[in-house]
Order: sequence, then structure tokens, then C-alpha cells
Amino acid sequence: MDCNRCDDAAVMHAAYSGAHLCEHHFRESVEKRVRRRVRRDDLVPKDASPENPQTWVIGLSGGKDSVVLTQILHETFAEDPRIELVGLTIHEGIEGYRDRSLEACVDLAAALEIRHEVVSYEEEFDIRMDEVVEEDPENMAACAYCGVFRRDLLSNYAEQLGADLMLTGHNLDDEAQTALMNVLEGDVSQVAKHFDASLGPLSEREEQDEFVPRAKPLRDIPEKEVALYAHLRDLPAHITECPHSSEAYRGEIQQLLYGLEENHPGTRHSILSGYEELAGIVAERYRGDEDGVELRECVECGSTTTRETCRKCSLLESIRAV
Repeated sequence: MDCNRCDDAAVMHAAYSGAHLCEHHFRESVEKRVRRRVRRDDLVPKDASPENPQTWVIGLSGGKDSVVLTQILHETFAEDPRIELVGLTIHEGIEGYRDRSLEACVDLAAALEIRHEVVSYEEEFDIRMDEVVEEDPENMAACAYCGVFRRDLLSNYAEQLGADLMLTGHNLDDEAQTALMNVLEGDVSQVAKHFDASLGPLSEREEQDEFVPRAKPLRDIPEKEVALYAHLRDLPAHITECPHSSEAYRGEIQQLLYGLEENHPGTRHSILSGYEELAGIVAERYRGDEDGVELRECVECGSTTTRETCRKCSLLESIRAV
């Protein structure tokens, strides 16, 4: 099959749009959608200038998503003095797995000549995920522990690095899965939180001094297209599953969406579009609720939380008590 835009052979077919694209036009399409998302979400503020530069911290794991995001953002802003990119890698202490992906991060950062910071659970919390999984004091999935610790370090170090924006490589599949899970679980608070954390133009968001704003410029790109882009560009991405990955429910949702997308192309886009609209409505309700959740400082670490002791500190206390 030939490319719809030229006579070269197509390397991919997007059933949701009907497009057949060659390597050149496929790469161009991915880059265009990412840059369009940057514009739509007003990620570059109007007052950004060489005298008032913005620091964008990217959660760089070494996987295909964060590597592709970093590559495209670098090519977009490499000659723009208003934007400085910083890669932030979290080492969880998973033998073999994170060591190899860290090599990918180091290689990419060196090739792009961007600042790269590495922090670890061991240095920050005196734990390693391999040990946490073995002890499992809370009797829950490894991803539940890891997610809490990772989010805490990303947020804290984004602040320490003076970030104006925290960017993550969540793709369309990730976002559609999360949207469907939150709806099926009836988790209204997560719907509102998801909106405030990543959706909508920055210029329209309320001031939230407690948190560095987050953005997900890859959220319009299907996972398989991200993987294909990384392959065609021969990017140093470490593409493999975490050995402790055990999110069974998300896996079920993933398979459900695969089937729906195959039979009804465009399902993921429709879910995310509807979810964004729903999230905006829910977020407005929460903002106007005078009895809403009160934010406070954790008595242990001082981080912003809704309880006396934040979830991270509660988990660390359980782990250390074993």
C-alpha cells in the first residue's frame, strides 16, 4: 500500500483516520500532533522570554514514551532560548530492569546535550523495590507502592529543579485506560484531579501554588505509533515490561480497549474527548464546593496532602516496621 501523501510505501495504517503513511509522513504526523497539543494547552506562557525562561522537567524513564517525548520536545525547542529541558530519571531499585533503561536515558541526554538528573528510592527512602515486593507489608500490588514513591519524587525534584512545568510521556492508550478505570470505579475525585493535573490550557487553570503544573503532550498519540516512531528513529528506548508489573485490572481494561478499537476505530479518541469534557464539569463542581477537601502539610515530611500523614510516609512506616 502506498502512502496517501506520496508514492512511497506506507509503513503504517491508522484505522481511526483511514490514513496510510510512509516513514517520512508518519514521523511528520506524530511530531505535528505533539506540537499541536503543546499549543492547545498553552504550555509556553505568553510572558516567556530569554530573560524569563521556562524550565520544563521531563519524567525520563528510558521507555519508548518518555524517550519519544524528549526527542520531539528537544527538536522543537533546541533553538528556543525561552525553554530549557531537564530530564529527571527515577531509579526504583529493580535489578537489571532500571539499570538498562537508565543507560537509555543517559545516552539520550548526552546525544541531545540536555541536563539529566537521577534520583533513587535507595538514596531518598533507603528502600529498593525488589525488597519492598518481597516484604509487601501492605499486601498490595507492587505498582501501588511504586506509583506513590515515584509521584512523590517527581513532584519534589521538579520543585527543587525550579520547574515551571512537569511533563510525562503518557500516551493515548494510557489516558483512555485511566479514564475508563476511573469511570467504572466511580472515582469522581480522581476525575477532577486528572483534569486539574493535566487537561486544559494552562492559561485557564486556577493558581495552585502547592504543585508544579503537569502536562502530557503525547496523549493524542496511540501507544503503537509511539513505539513505531521510536523504532523508525532508532531511539535508545528500553522497551520491556517491569518484572514487578502486576496491574491486573489495568491489563483487563487494556485488552477491552484493544478489542473495542479494532471493531470500532476511534474509540480511544472518543473516550478521552468525552472524559476531558466530563472532567471539566466535575472539576468545576469541586472548585465551587466550600466543603471540599482541605490541603495540609504532612507531619512527617511537609509535603502537601489531604491527611495528617501523607501516603508515602505511611507506606514507608509500614515497610520499615517489617
